[in-house]
Amino acid sequence: MLKPQIEKKARLVEELKDKAARAQMGILADFTGLKVEDLTRLRRQVREAEGELRVAKNTLLRRAATPDTILAPLSGQFTGPNAVALGFGDPVALAKLLVKFAQDKPQFFKIKAAALGGKVLTAAEVEALSKLPGREVLLAQLLGALQGVPQGLVHVLAGVIRNLLNVLTAIREKKGGEGPAEG
Repeated sequence: MLKPQIEKKARLVEELKDKAARAQMGILADFTGLKVEDLTRLRRQVREAEGELRVAKNTLLRRAATPDTILAPLSGQFTGPNAVALGFGDPVALAKLLVKFAQDKPQFFKIKAAALGGKVLTAAEVEALSKLPGREVLLAQLLGALQGVPQGLVHVLAGVIRNLLNVLTAIREKKGGEGPAEG
């Protein structure tokens, strides 16, 4: 009877390790008192944001928090009931989703910390991250900036040609409006 439980926990730890190694961001939250239907709804929303929300015992989280995973910097925060959101896509989208949920249910869901790029972020830093524009908006802004450089160059070069044309027209008018000389 004991052996199947140990194997089940070992599989859970390996699954957590694998997913945490592939994740770009991990957010740790306290979900004390959250209703099951709210947690289920949150899981669905996190899945739509290219992430996964897992609830696991702290001992299993500590075992899964190997140095090559996103959970490693958060291992000191594994106290009390924890939900871990692992983000595989846009970290800003996941942060926006969880911050909004935490604002909607402040008495039941509190963001403790997050890990992004090997660094630990506080709850306030996660909130600041959530206020950044999304990935698509940032890419559009970058594309606009990149397009602006060649357009500016075209306008400058066109201005030089336009000025040369104006000077030549003024010279022609000054000479009496003569056209091109005929043979």
